Amino acid sequence: MTKEQIREVWLHQLAEDFNCREEDLNSSRIILTEPALNPGRRMYSLEKCPFQMVTTGDGAVISADKALWPFLEEWIHDKRGIWLFEHPNMLPLELELKKRGLSLAQTHHMFLPTGEIMPEECAYPVKWLEQEDLMPFYGNPDFPNALCDEFTPHRPDMLGVAAMDGDQVIGLAGASADSQLFWQIGIDVLPSCRGKGVGTSLVRMLSNEIFRRGAIPFYGTSLSNLHSQRIALSSGFMPAWVETEAADA
Repeated sequence: MTKEQIREVWLHQLAEDFNCREEDLNSSRIILTEPALNPGRRMYSLEKCPFQMVTTGDGAVISADKALWPFLEEWIHDKRGIWLFEHPNMLPLELELKKRGLSLAQTHHMFLPTGEIMPEECAYPVKWLEQEDLMPFYGNPDFPNALCDEFTPHRPDMLGVAAMDGDQVIGLAGASADSQLFWQIGIDVLPSCRGKGVGTSLVRMLSNEIFRRGAIPFYGTSLSNLHSQRIALSSGFMPAWVETEAADA
């Protein structure tokens, strides 16, 4: 797929996630919508999210319970969408959410692939892992980012690739089917093996294989995880959107 084709289907995915129109995501305005359990959404929960917010670089879309709208309408007044994610603006939002038993979660920087098939080489032998092969890795503290915390039927881990040093797994990249079309990549490398390009190699290989299987890979990381962001960039991904959400405090 080309970068333009990926962007087209990605906008449709975000519209499902945030219960908005695709054109809303390219708008310079801040748009409020109500949460909805749209069937094509990314399946992080079986419940409606009481607050989530996204920007693609200019405006913002906020999906929130209707009870929050009076506060939000005042909060967004005279603001630009991208600046809502800055700490001085997030603080009053957090205080309001606390009144309702909620709290902001992480702010995620999200990356999409350029559409190019990246070179595949690794300094270590690799082992491909299908869904059933991933089961022994759940609960392993060495690989908290590569897989979900446990097998989750509505958001299953589908595929993994491991870098091997003899019989030891020194790096693991996994892909979860967050929606039918979009599979998220996570990566972990043992501390003693970092700085050798293992993470980048595994992410590249897994991204290419996801494309071959008819899905689109994407990559998410936290605001301050610069190492993870560098892996995304060196693996053929580009910054695409920023999102945050609230959960029970």
